[in-house]
Amino acid sequence: MTAPAFRHPGRVLTIGTRSSALALAQAEQVRARLAALGVESELATYTTVGDRRLDVALTAIGSKGLFTEELERDLRTGITDLCVHSLKDLPTQDPEGLVVAAQLEREDPRDALVVRADVPARTLDELPRGSVIGTSSLRRRAQLRAWRPDCTVVELRGNVGTRLAKLDRGECDAAILAAAGLHRLGLGERIVHYLGAPAWLSAAGQGAIAIQCRVGDPIVHPIVAALDHAPTTRATTAERAFLAALEGGCQVPIGAWLDGDVLQGLVAAVEGAPLLRGEIAVGGDPVAAGRALAQRLRGEGADAILAGIRPAPAH
Repeated sequence: MTAPAFRHPGRVLTIGTRSSALALAQAEQVRARLAALGVESELATYTTVGDRRLDVALTAIGSKGLFTEELERDLRTGITDLCVHSLKDLPTQDPEGLVVAAQLEREDPRDALVVRADVPARTLDELPRGSVIGTSSLRRRAQLRAWRPDCTVVELRGNVGTRLAKLDRGECDAAILAAAGLHRLGLGERIVHYLGAPAWLSAAGQGAIAIQCRVGDPIVHPIVAALDHAPTTRATTAERAFLAALEGGCQVPIGAWLDGDVLQGLVAAVEGAPLLRGEIAVGGDPVAAGRALAQRLRGEGADAILAGIRPAPAH
């Protein structure tokens, strides 16, 4: 195997990461991959506005940079050398001067159902009528209301451990979380059922770890690029092209998943109806495929659905 073509930095690289247990687990994966290349690194931890504002819904705070702004500021100014993010937290357009140079091999992209110990259910269909289900995602909320309109959906904020604690003490009967996060934290045993395509679609890029660095950094960029998992990047590129073409962010009810060579997409109203679905073969151009699927759903009414969700522009 040919060795990666990069210059050794000659110093310890600093990795910016959020301070949650899940973010740290993801950053440690990157740190281990760098070590395998002979590159030493250390972590610099951050608490973002999305981590601090647990008293309100994410949609009430804003849609851009909730979990990334503080990290990107220090990366841009050179305080850190690279940042590690959950890809689904990143806007579809790179911020000025920064680029996602690599994605690690994707974890399970599906959502997962977790239930309280005393709730007799192993699937969404088995939840008792009128159950209370927690999530902070409009996409999950929309799909839940379409699937189980008899249930009550409540806001469930916080890191993975916080949300599980809220569930266990009775604030809700069940919760929907990303399977990838539970797996990375060694909490896979809490999952009672996986929610996946075609019946249920995850967020674009869910399960992928993104490594961000400065555009054109002559030392760090080539090192980070050597960590990229090409099949993951192809899949998330198609999904995020679909999201971008609909002018969506991480806080809109849009789902996307590339399964094999088929990109599946979903746009829904928060109340679960209307709900549009579509799929397209990706072939050799994931960006074109994502845009084409978005255009198809636009022709079926996606713009009207999303216009009813987005806040009115300020005057």
